[in-house]
Amino acid sequence: MITQVTKGIKISVQTTFEGTFFKNYKMHYAFGYTITIENQSKDAVQLTSRHWKIYDSLNDMETLDGEGVIGKKPVIQPGESHTYNSGCLLTSPIGAMKGHYNMVIMSNAQKFRVYIPTFKFSAPFALN
Repeated sequence: MITQVTKGIKISVQTTFEGTFFKNYKMHYAFGYTITIENQSKDAVQLTSRHWKIYDSLNDMETLDGEGVIGKKPVIQPGESHTYNSGCLLTSPIGAMKGHYNMVIMSNAQKFRVYIPTFKFSAPFALN
């Protein structure tokens, strides 16, 4: 598990290899990830948007921006956490993701970024 804390918000990431399949006559590698966002600060915060950089060892880096996470903009109270699952398709058995969440402190509307540590994807058969 990979973890990082930014301004009292702890991000923990766990990855899994889900398998391979053909799409558009090309092999794809499916990876899953579980992210837990834990509020260790004294303020309630809301996640408003996300920014991802996706690295595929056989392709250029892809940037992805979007509202919330999996259709939600969770408010996380002090001492509480929000966990969600998502996934990524790559054209190679090795890759990585990193990024940040845009957050806002509920009491004063102050905006800030919470950095998501780089987490790696690797199919078990690709490892030495």
